[in-house]
Amino acid sequence: MIARGAAGQREAARPQNSSFSRAPRCRDGIRAGGERPQREVNPTDMPEVHAGSYKEAILFLVTAGIVVPLFHRLRISPVLGFIGAGALLGPFGLGRLADEYRWVSLFTIGNRTEIAHLAEFGVIFLMFMIGVELSWERLRTLRRLVFGLGSIQVLCSALVIGAILFGLKVPLAGAVIVGIALALSSTAVVLPVLAEQKRLNAPAGRASFAVLLFQDLAVAPVLFAIAVLGRSDGANMGTALALALAQAAVALVLIVVAGRLALRPLFHLVARTKSTELFMAACLLVIVATALTAAASGLSMTLGAFVAGLLLAETEYRRAIEATIDPFKGLLLGVFFVSVGMNLDPAQLLAAPGAILGLSLALIAIKAVVVMMAAPVLKIPRPVAAEAALLLGPGGEFAFVLIGGALASGLVPEEVGGAALIVTTVTMILIPGLAALARLVGRRSAGQQHARVRAEPPPDKQQNRVIIAGYGRVGRQVGEMLTRHKIPYLALDSDAGRVAEQRRLGNPVYFGDSGNVELLRRCDIASARAFVVTLDNPQAVEAAVAAARSERPDLTIVARARDARHATALYDMGVDDAVPETIEASLQLSEAVLVDVGVPMGLVIASIHERRDEYRAMLKRKETDTRPVFRARRTVGKQAEAAREAGAPKEEPAQVGRRA
Repeated sequence: MIARGAAGQREAARPQNSSFSRAPRCRDGIRAGGERPQREVNPTDMPEVHAGSYKEAILFLVTAGIVVPLFHRLRISPVLGFIGAGALLGPFGLGRLADEYRWVSLFTIGNRTEIAHLAEFGVIFLMFMIGVELSWERLRTLRRLVFGLGSIQVLCSALVIGAILFGLKVPLAGAVIVGIALALSSTAVVLPVLAEQKRLNAPAGRASFAVLLFQDLAVAPVLFAIAVLGRSDGANMGTALALALAQAAVALVLIVVAGRLALRPLFHLVARTKSTELFMAACLLVIVATALTAAASGLSMTLGAFVAGLLLAETEYRRAIEATIDPFKGLLLGVFFVSVGMNLDPAQLLAAPGAILGLSLALIAIKAVVVMMAAPVLKIPRPVAAEAALLLGPGGEFAFVLIGGALASGLVPEEVGGAALIVTTVTMILIPGLAALARLVGRRSAGQQHARVRAEPPPDKQQNRVIIAGYGRVGRQVGEMLTRHKIPYLALDSDAGRVAEQRRLGNPVYFGDSGNVELLRRCDIASARAFVVTLDNPQAVEAAVAAARSERPDLTIVARARDARHATALYDMGVDDAVPETIEASLQLSEAVLVDVGVPMGLVIASIHERRDEYRAMLKRKETDTRPVFRARRTVGKQAEAAREAGAPKEEPAQVGRRA
């Protein structure tokens, strides 16, 4: 009504005696006088912007701006904050008061459909990142825990939970799906908690990561099975399953073949432009295109994104893609957890708090007992198994995806699915407290170092390696010397052609900007042995040094410098060694000429090393230490000029310099 009233006022205010409005027209729109009229812009044709259309997006951004810093300061996973914010702002929270108090609707999320679409993309991006981060080397290193402990935990937990539900008269398909869904744990909460505690490389951290990895791999076939079961009836189950498998196989083959043929050339072409925006657009295009292709063939969008991640994991652009997509994944996962909280009805919790808490503790106990019983089979120490059991006991985010799909397909009764989702939410809220308890339990294993070897797989080859920023002429020489001394390394370079060439030669070179902090994190700078900057651009060298030093104050950094002044600036930034090109060239020339004129090699090497140490000590001086020297030099001209004005005899510059 308000919009129509405003439009009416504008129409009334328009001049009625306008010659344009009264001029006769022909059928082609040309005036009778022969002129083609200019198109009149009518303000009423413009779409009107309503603040309410963006209310959900604004509320989510405000929530993210409050939740993430607050929970980070409290050292609590932001996931719990997003779930709590969804419960508060959702229809079961403040939404209950919106009808009675209209102003409350400004602070509620009412458009659940829009949030659901964004939430789905959060899971899609999560599965894509899991595929990118997955490597055969990591699977091979943790194969005993991944396929041993992981398979036992998922299968046994799902069997026990499903049998209990089937005994409670839940249909077989629903009992199996809910059992598998509740057997999964939370990758999105457990891994950040372990990273915050710096226990990812601890025995329990590795065991937990291995089980979570197997669970992530198991999600894709379960989603496929739910999609097939939801589309078929009991009579044509076999035919529907066969057709779905054939269609899925064709779609997966097309995605894999097209990906192997097109992805590497696509990213090579994009990387040559050196456009960050274009690279980001290519990453988003690959994710969305593969997800939609999988959905069109009857598969889940998450499975298509997972396959795309696996294909890109084998390319040299893997690290740069991880650094580009990770912020999107975090933000969209926040939307997903807000949607999870919106489905949480506090009234149900208040109606039966004892039953819900009891079911939550029972779920944690069942999964923890399964892990504890599987530990002796795999020769895992009991304290390590107890710590991992507490971390893996709660439910996970994929339970919402699996049970939500089963509810939409009618495979799970509404009351069973709703109760399972509430229990999952409650157990996820308990993860930080259980992690603190698990850490106390883990301290008991500190004195059992002899058992650590049996519980922990061989060290990952990515640990304790050198990271080389830039793999041009200088970087290749550094890499060859490290290889000669059997020191593992990883190199980063922003030249796509150079990266592709070195990858063909078998060198561990990845595409990316060495000054990107997120990229350095993806390269495991937290466990790096040293960081060598060989870039020829002084600004790029300083950016890489600043990024590395901000992440690792204790990291050994050796940087290439343009000249002595640049080396001094790098020392001020905190590098351990700066190597100026001009000084090193002069030292090598001096070494060559001294040897050629007959000076013994031992004396030459000793003098060169001594001179290099003198240069290094001089370049490490602070600016305040060098200021008197510059002031003395500026005084030379002033003293000579004053002497000439006084008629004093002119001094030699060397004498004036000595007096200064």
